[in-house]
Amino acid sequence: MIRAIGLNYVEDLLFSGARIERSELPVEEVSRCYEFLRSFSSEKVIYGINTGFGPMAQWRVDDRYLTDLQYNIIRSHSTGSGDPLPDLYVKAAMIARLGTLLQARSGVHPEVVELLTEFINRDIFPFIPEHGSVGASGDLVQLAHIALTLIGEGEVHYRGAWRPAGEVLRENGLQPMRIHIREGLSITNGTSVMTGIGIVNQFYAERLLDWATLATVMMNEIAASYDDFMAEGLNACRRHEGQQVIARRLRELSEGGTRMLKREHELYSGGHGDDKTFDSRHKVQAYYSLRCAPQILGPVYETLQNARRILEEELNSACDNPIVDPDLQNVFHGGNFHGDYISLEEDKVKIAVTRIAMTAERQLNYLFHDRINNILPPFLNLGTLGLNYGMQACQFTATSTTAECQTLSMPNYVHSIPNNNDNQDIVSMGTNSALLCKRVIENAYQVMSIHFIALTQAVDCLKIRDALAPTSRRIYEAVRAIIPCFVEDAPFYKQIAEVETYLKNHPLNLE
Repeated sequence: MIRAIGLNYVEDLLFSGARIERSELPVEEVSRCYEFLRSFSSEKVIYGINTGFGPMAQWRVDDRYLTDLQYNIIRSHSTGSGDPLPDLYVKAAMIARLGTLLQARSGVHPEVVELLTEFINRDIFPFIPEHGSVGASGDLVQLAHIALTLIGEGEVHYRGAWRPAGEVLRENGLQPMRIHIREGLSITNGTSVMTGIGIVNQFYAERLLDWATLATVMMNEIAASYDDFMAEGLNACRRHEGQQVIARRLRELSEGGTRMLKREHELYSGGHGDDKTFDSRHKVQAYYSLRCAPQILGPVYETLQNARRILEEELNSACDNPIVDPDLQNVFHGGNFHGDYISLEEDKVKIAVTRIAMTAERQLNYLFHDRINNILPPFLNLGTLGLNYGMQACQFTATSTTAECQTLSMPNYVHSIPNNNDNQDIVSMGTNSALLCKRVIENAYQVMSIHFIALTQAVDCLKIRDALAPTSRRIYEAVRAIIPCFVEDAPFYKQIAEVETYLKNHPLNLE
């Protein structure tokens, strides 16, 4: 039975066409929770079942209107604005919502679980606008937009077109969600949208870190650096796990290449007296953006590892309110919907990803600046200097995009604004944090795509393709299949976008 959902399983659902098997869902446990709530709620006052919502919770709702109450929260809270979330993020949000319901602590009828599973499996994507959540009662507005389509209203994106939800439900032989006790509140209350966005961010950020690690290998191959910056003996002296993981990955990726130098052969073998110089193109120590990769990318690795743990825990948490516990025979009122865990992690992830973009931009500057690298033409220009410009203008794009990442990296977690008649007097802004992180990741991929084009151009400038490590050579060939070596000036913004798509959709998989 599926009750705990792992991120690897979610990755398969999102990227590999995997489907959720309904026979594996714990429908019996969900049903047991529902039956307990139906019995327990009789003659009791329970928030969101027979009371108003939020600051209106002090008003008891007449039993005649309890079904209307559930429909009202869905319709009244479908007030989002802005661009719709892309399908991938919507699907992740629905999976996150399913993860909450599978905990069997929400008191919903099993029909809800089954219908949500059908939406996920059939790629029926509710219209969810980007803006609307303060991340305190969770993502009330965005989740209401999901609930709106489950009851057969609103719009869905289905097979490339926006269509009325009711029409798509009928076409698929599906019945709209019925209200039994608290289905309206249980769908709209919780952290599932910020969690879904965060999960997609996580996958793309982890892939980006892998690409940044390979880019560092290629940079040091191009520069013919001494390889002891990634040596086990060096990095083991510093206790941080992330630094040692990155150093190991660098060593593994560079295996089989012949470009990097051994310090013990070049500088420790004697014969370098005061009056004798060695090859001045090879610095005794490389620039920090090349040499300090384990120390820079190590904290990024650890940040992403912690974010993965938090996201997986949230995915498998009951994050609505109240919590229905048939084992303890009680209904608990609290704040499991509060999005602080996700908000703080997404802020940390976007800072870490900005650091990746900054490192790539500095490595680019090394490649483009002939007076720094001393081995490459200005801006990797293989044409006539003065007449042709190589990748000169690409640096403008990479630098400006990196600068935007730096601005967006200011913490959003601390931007609480009380609202809801001060019922929500401190809020997480978790969905905003996740969306800002999403933007930073997209920006960083744009920088990285320019960087990989520059790396392949530098390889051709030096004619060192056959000396590269096997992984470097494989990615060199993949990028060159998109954009061949260029001498004459021509627009290649389309190829930059194609390389970005390649990097996002072809994980390097360093584990």
